[in-house]
Amino acid sequence: MSEPPTTDHQDVTRPLTRPVPPADGLRRVAAAVLGDLRAVDGALYAAVAATPTPTLDRALRRLSHTADHSKISFAIAGVLALSGARPRRAALVGVGAVAVASASANLLGKRLVRRARPDREAARVTVDRHVPMPTSASFPSGHTASAVAFATAVGTVLPAASVPLGALACAVGYSRVHTGVHYPGDVAAGAILGIASAATALAVGTARLPASYAPHRTGSPRRP
Repeated sequence: MSEPPTTDHQDVTRPLTRPVPPADGLRRVAAAVLGDLRAVDGALYAAVAATPTPTLDRALRRLSHTADHSKISFAIAGVLALSGARPRRAALVGVGAVAVASASANLLGKRLVRRARPDREAARVTVDRHVPMPTSASFPSGHTASAVAFATAVGTVLPAASVPLGALACAVGYSRVHTGVHYPGDVAAGAILGIASAATALAVGTARLPASYAPHRTGSPRRP
């Protein structure tokens, strides 16, 4: 008669699976969510690339090219600077917001994230949309950040300009996806960065130029 097999008490009491530390679990969830967001981002980019829009292609290509180095914003700022005291102050804070947005996007965001540019050829973006593919990182969109920063800052000082400048900023942002040089997520991040940059410029402007944001007083004149 054979002897019963011996068992190791340590093996019997050892758990079948090791508990996952909370930090590792959060990393896995974050990685999974990030992967899903990238998949959606790529799908949106591919959908835009696959949608034929011959009427818009050349117009958006020209808009995207003209927005290089914030040339449109600087041109508008120049016109505002010649239009009176309050528009001049709006132009000043708008240019300041562009400076903050450009530095934040190019010196911080792109260097920290280092996201590769989209593969425009693989997505079959039509040649009629092409603008030169930048060599910098893709995330975030510097064009969008600067355009949104300028529109938000100027629109805060001159509310009448907020709608047209906001529409222009949206068009610039979309043109970067339409021409194939950015993913939609890059543009969304650029817009958020632009709003934050405008808030920074406005805060500095309020401290340095309080008259720019003082409400117009109406009512009885001052008493002697």
